This record gives sequence, structure tokens and C-alpha cells, in this order.
Amino acid sequence: MAEKQRVGRPRRSSRRMLEEAAAELFLEQTYDGTTIDEISTRAGVSRNTFFNYFSSKSDVLWVDVDETISALSGILASLPRHENVLDGVEAALTRVASEHPSSRVPWALTQVDLMGTRNELLSSGMVRVLAVTEILASFISSRAGADVKPDGDTAAAALTAAAATAAARWAGDGVGRRALDDYVREAIGPVCSGFRPCFDGAGAQR
Repeated sequence: MAEKQRVGRPRRSSRRMLEEAAAELFLEQTYDGTTIDEISTRAGVSRNTFFNYFSSKSDVLWVDVDETISALSGILASLPRHENVLDGVEAALTRVASEHPSSRVPWALTQVDLMGTRNELLSSGMVRVLAVTEILASFISSRAGADVKPDGDTAAAALTAAAATAAARWAGDGVGRRALDDYVREAIGPVCSGFRPCFDGAGAQR
């Protein structure tokens, strides 16, 4: 008997294949109208394979963002000591934005209404915002010392919000958008300038 043909695409599991399958389905039948089983079938993989790459359906909305967040910690750790710790944070955020592929604009941000992802973006996006804030706050504290923690936590939250706003503007600017790091640099520059006096001399000696 001939082997029964698998529904969907040829079997080659990958994060990108699942992301693309999810994007197609969300456009066809919205985010809420799509199940993980349907995404897996469209990608030609099993449900178990889906969970090898993602812990939830909402994670497919953030593939590039999660990869960028993962890179941030490594970039911060590799930085040399700066006289002012915010110089390092500014350099790291600008660098991670410059390394983000210019063609990889999150479709969940550009197709919000068609995919019906607005509510999910707000809830799952907050998890990412808090993660970046924690990464930055931890770096500032480790380089500048625990005595700057209140200011460090506030600066980390403000910088994360500025960077997130810059990314949203970048995604929304369409085909005429500039490089992502241009937006991030413009957004975080004033925040760094405002907080920099709080950390004068903090970072280089520790």
C-alpha cells in the first residue's frame, strides 16, 4: 500500500517554518481562530515538534524579537568597562538593533488588524519588556554597584520603553523605513543623557 501522504508541507521542522505557517493562518483566519495543531499541520510537523521550538502559540509572534533579546545579554557581557555605565548600555542597545536583519520586520506588528493580534501583543509583549528591563537593570547594577539600584532600575525601564517605542515606529514606517538602529539611537539618546549624571564615574572601576 502506498504510504499515506502527510497533509501540509514536506517534513522539515524549524522555527522559521512554523513562524511562516502561523503567519499564513493568522492572515487567513485570525490569531484566535487558529490552533497549534493547525499551525503544525501547515508546517508539516507534529504538535510535539511545535513545542520543541515554542512554549505557547503567542511565541510565534516574537521569533525575531526573542532572538534579539537573547543576543542582548551576550553583547552587554562582552562590553569593555565605561566611565559611565549608561555609555555601555547605549552602545549595546544600538548594536543589537544594528544586527537585527533589516528585512525581518515583525509581521505581528504590521498586520495587527488583519491577524487580530492586538490583545495578544499587549499581553505577551509585556513579558518581553520586563525581560529586557531585567537584563539592563542587572547589567547596570553589576557594573555600577548595588548602591545605584533605584536609579538603575528606573533607567532600565525608561530605556526599554524608549527602545520598544522605536521598534514600533520602525515597523510602522513601511517601505520607507530607515535602519532600526537609527530609530533606537534617536529614542534612547535623550534617556541616556537624562540619567547619565546619576552614574557619573560608576562602572569603570568595578
